Amino acid sequence: MAYKSSDLSVLAYANNFTLWHYTSIDNSATITGAGYFNSASDMLRVGDLLIINIDTDGTPSTKFYVVTGNTGSVVTIAVYA
Repeated sequence: MAYKSSDLSVLAYANNFTLWHYTSIDNSATITGAGYFNSASDMLRVGDLLIINIDTDGTPSTKFYVVTGNTGSVVTIAVYA
């Protein structure tokens, strides 16, 4: 499946930082794959955190991710450690 903008929502915003929530039937490998969040490049900023409910139609889990890059058209995220 692909990124769905209707499944991305803001939980909190302050001082140029946004905490996001996203839910998806996709697994972690797909979500962190190249280009998944490119359509949201105008909203996601480096350092933003995403709480993502992944694989909601299989073995659901929740993970935290951080936006690690955004060129204005290409967004990269990684599991928050």
